Amino acid sequence: MKAMILAAGLGNRMRPLTLHTPKPLLSVGGKPLIVWHIEKLKRIGVTEIVINTAWLADKLVDALGNGSLLGVKILWSHEGEGLETAGGIINALPILGDEPFILVNGDVWTTMDFSPLLNIKLVDNLAHLVFVPNPAQHPQGDFILLNHKAYTFDQGQNGEALTYSGVAVLSPKLFENLEQGKRPLAPLLKQAMLDGQVSAEKMQGVWVDVGTPERLNELDQQIKASL
Repeated sequence: MKAMILAAGLGNRMRPLTLHTPKPLLSVGGKPLIVWHIEKLKRIGVTEIVINTAWLADKLVDALGNGSLLGVKILWSHEGEGLETAGGIINALPILGDEPFILVNGDVWTTMDFSPLLNIKLVDNLAHLVFVPNPAQHPQGDFILLNHKAYTFDQGQNGEALTYSGVAVLSPKLFENLEQGKRPLAPLLKQAMLDGQVSAEKMQGVWVDVGTPERLNELDQQIKASL
């Protein structure tokens, strides 16, 4: 199984830190955010990792190279101008291949054990999403979780409103027949939910959306205090 780490964002909310450093290279607990993900993937045996780039791409490549120093093989997917989440994945499909893959947002941090993702069988589903309790900055949540399935709010299911963590297993079939270009992921996921083709789970572990300098600093202090 391959994985893809999303690393092409501008990181506008993290400025001025991201004016000269891509957000996934910002450090917490003594190592870049993206390296935490790479090490976790390596531990479960996922060693072919696709990383997309746009903003400050050269700095990401200079820092990580081909991945050999981290014990993995990094396959770079360069976008030039950012293509948003789904657009970035569509651009990377030729190197991701035809099998389901793990997707991880490069700007989150988590203690989640990724190994159960290896056992996800999508069968007729197009995606499996990992949800988290709604953080203070996003109290309404994104989707509904009920009986291991994901639903949009419009579907009126009486489940638990949760936030998408940025961790998932996706089938390339989710992007079938879609043209390249800028495209967000959420509309594709919502359509798949309407078609009953998205499974989901609630994360076991700590999760932080590292979206502001304040949250980055707070997480850094928490990790250092726990070491």
